[in-house]
Amino acid sequence: MDGQVMEDVAQHWATGLFILAVLGLCVVMIGASSLLGGRSQGPSKSLPFESGIVGTGSARQRFSVKFYLVAMLFVIFDIEAVFLFAWAVAVEEVGWAGFWGAAVFIFILLAGLIYDSRVGALEWAPKRRVEPGVQSKASIHSAE
Repeated sequence: MDGQVMEDVAQHWATGLFILAVLGLCVVMIGASSLLGGRSQGPSKSLPFESGIVGTGSARQRFSVKFYLVAMLFVIFDIEAVFLFAWAVAVEEVGWAGFWGAAVFIFILLAGLIYDSRVGALEWAPKRRVEPGVQSKASIHSAE
């Protein structure tokens, strides 16, 4: 039994050494950052800094709901691409049943995209309403 333990230790010593080195490196990095990180003081220390540009304006800026809607649509259709990529990798194994499943999946997402387009979810600006009896500038210029 003791020979088996020694054999296991001899076989896995490199893994144990790697784990100890990683833990030691983490301790050194956290210790060094706590010792060196708090030295600078001043007004520039409290300013937000992103991508090398000092921010201007308020962080409480309001965005249109359209930005979030487009982000959600991107996530939905991005996940579609992930599923279709997995299907494309296994297309030989899944056969015709997988093909028809993917076709139904694409059809459902296409129906959702058409619905989003019809209700105006993909439009950035609302359409201008033309009141009856009032001509727009474009129609006046085209009539001349």
